[in-house]
Amino acid sequence: MPKTLFEKIWDSHVVAQEEGFPTVLYIDAHFIHEVTSPQAFNGLKNRGISVRSPSRVWATADHNVPTINQLLPIKDLLSRKQIETLEENCKDFGIELFGLGHPWQGIVHVIGPELGVTKPGMTIVCGDSHTSTHGAFGAVAFGIGTSEVEQVLASQTILQTKPKTMKIDVNGVLQKGVTAKDVILYIISKLSTSGGTGHFVEFTGSAIRGLSMEGRMTICNMSIEMGARGGMIAPDETTYKYMYGRTFSPKGSDWDKAVSFWKTLPSDKGAKFDRVESFDARDIEPMITYGTNPGMGININGQLPKINNQMSKSSKDQLLKSLDYMGLEEGQKMIGQHVDYVFFGSCTNSRIEDFREAAKILKGRKKAKNIIAILVPGSSQVAKQAKKEGLDKVFEEAGFELRESGCSSCLGFNDDKIPPGKYCVSTSNRNFEGRQGPGAKTMLVSPLTAAATAIKGCVTDPRIFIK
Repeated sequence: MPKTLFEKIWDSHVVAQEEGFPTVLYIDAHFIHEVTSPQAFNGLKNRGISVRSPSRVWATADHNVPTINQLLPIKDLLSRKQIETLEENCKDFGIELFGLGHPWQGIVHVIGPELGVTKPGMTIVCGDSHTSTHGAFGAVAFGIGTSEVEQVLASQTILQTKPKTMKIDVNGVLQKGVTAKDVILYIISKLSTSGGTGHFVEFTGSAIRGLSMEGRMTICNMSIEMGARGGMIAPDETTYKYMYGRTFSPKGSDWDKAVSFWKTLPSDKGAKFDRVESFDARDIEPMITYGTNPGMGININGQLPKINNQMSKSSKDQLLKSLDYMGLEEGQKMIGQHVDYVFFGSCTNSRIEDFREAAKILKGRKKAKNIIAILVPGSSQVAKQAKKEGLDKVFEEAGFELRESGCSSCLGFNDDKIPPGKYCVSTSNRNFEGRQGPGAKTMLVSPLTAAATAIKGCVTDPRIFIK
């Protein structure tokens, strides 16, 4: 029987399966950080259990790390405690840690791909919902809970119910100024934040194949925001070119063997999906969110929805509540909307390509005086590469504040919070109430839109700066 990409990987990792019970699934790589691992390690200690495969566990510090003066004592006591606990646990259990000061430190979903740890055909987990990012390489990657983190540490396996399969086709050529971030925000706006619930999604089509690996990671990263268990894209020449020569990628004859195997992974012709959705790339424009979930998005020149009789009561209530929180009105346009902060960062858009593209717009220009602009690279390696290419100078001359790597304002830890009532255009992935700080008002956009907005001081269509 023809199989999908997901089915090939899942089926080859089944350790045990009994009808009516979850599958025992083998895990190839387990990423951990300081937030969801302490309780898991405590569980192991209390039971006198060691980590089953320390070499398959990859640890870094990202969520709680300060992005200014990282090597000084952390002011926030909880953050400091979590970082210190991660260091102690990794030492006690023989796990290598890419902690503060390490040249490979960074956001877990940025360093995995850039180091070559993430590979096609793998099963990958982490106690973080955006683990779906790694699916861009043709891997089954998904977030897990704290008790499951302990389970994987102890056994290198996990109990999971097999999800349904879903295919999302995006065909055609993207307009100028339209990025992968706009593609996924558009899809979520059409399918809603529950549109992928219970499914593992494979993204296909000419528009998807035309994306870089960084763009593909952005797509898979936000697949979780439409309720999917994870997202994935079949490996191809773009994948192999990105992976070649990376630190933990196969070398020599092992590389040739690996590529030969990876080429067998794409979904077979005639493979059946439980659900299929299709979109035309020509319909997608630069996107922006206006509400308090990633599904509340419109094109940059569009109008906010108005209450109408066709809406259900819950939809009306949700819209009114979101508009009240955001301080916006029914039917208004987002273009020209006042903005206070611009945040470049997060596991969605903090890679070197994101900064390169934004720098093209910012070069020779200055941010507006009313804007506080913060740039946080996704890893120490991204920061190093940005300096090597002179991108740091472009951002500095434009008036941006360059920080050290970490999750930062994506979720408002340490001092990286947006003040109450302030509007922030953000390249991150979530715009929930208080996500970037209590009372903060978040609008999700692409790096291009963020750069254009920083220059004008209000929500701006990036295409005015693109020739």
